[in-house]
Amino acid sequence: MTNFTLSDLGWSDHFARQVTEDTGELTPARIYEVQRDLLLVLTEDGTKSLIPIESAGEYAVGDWLLCDGVKALHRLDPVSNLTRKAAGHVNYQQRIAANIDTIAIVTSCNADFNVPRLERYLAMVTSAGAMPLVLLTKADRVDDPRDFQRQAERISPLVTAIALNAKDPDDVAQLIPWCKNGQTLALIGSSGVGKTTLRNSLTGENAETQDIREDDARGRHTTTHRSLVPTPYGGWLIDTPGMRELQLAGMEDGISAVFEDIEILATECKFNDCAHEAEPGCAVQKAISKGELDEDRLNRWRKLLREDEYNTESIARQRARNKSFSKMVKKTMEGSKKRKGR
Repeated sequence: MTNFTLSDLGWSDHFARQVTEDTGELTPARIYEVQRDLLLVLTEDGTKSLIPIESAGEYAVGDWLLCDGVKALHRLDPVSNLTRKAAGHVNYQQRIAANIDTIAIVTSCNADFNVPRLERYLAMVTSAGAMPLVLLTKADRVDDPRDFQRQAERISPLVTAIALNAKDPDDVAQLIPWCKNGQTLALIGSSGVGKTTLRNSLTGENAETQDIREDDARGRHTTTHRSLVPTPYGGWLIDTPGMRELQLAGMEDGISAVFEDIEILATECKFNDCAHEAEPGCAVQKAISKGELDEDRLNRWRKLLREDEYNTESIARQRARNKSFSKMVKKTMEGSKKRKGR
């Protein structure tokens, strides 16, 4: 990679305000790849490898930090922070990427297109503090890609949906405004929807792509790790591995934003604690009976809220247990030192 100015890398007043007299002599750096025991970063002086002072999970691609050229000494608060509940039966929040201006949810005009999954992704993106964009790839393989666009745009007023052929340079050129002049665009979505093809088109790289399975339109993982790469337009792109499991935690605000229509209706119910089932004066059920609201959408809203509440509480309990265990270990070690002293 060539040398960049801080502005080229996406530096802004938000980060400059976090630099104090004590840290003013340190070098700002942006992470372009997180490895197990190293952080690969970009600075005005070029690329560097830094030793993290926190566990690797505390860092994300796109993070800004202050370093002394050897160690990552101070991680700066991000403008946006894309997270999810870690996959599997573990209870912690996994950081995916940071300081992203726009997050493109990539799906395709085939069996991969799924409204409930798009709602889930949109809640995650909105909670991250980034602008959402829905990209519908393989538009050249269907008679009317506009039908998929309409379905995506009906989900929420937040949605801007673009149908394109990821292999067509003219189609991909529509995305240039979101990845130029220091702006960062991230691509998320299932495997096989064309994220790597888009990455190649936007960056000039030649990363390997994989075909999808014909029986279910699902793809095989091509991208195996997250990385921040430059585009020829002066911006940045973050490609992410396909996510088969996407559980929400700490994203109540994002869910509310995506289902704002239901949230507004709920304020018009006769009772403040209305469960929107069979209560008299329920504005939500009234909208369903009039055909103004899909009952399946109401059920999906409830499901996401329950999942988010459960996962958020589980993570909080796990943190409390870890904190309690750390205190116990510290107390035990202090007692051992005192006994040795005697």
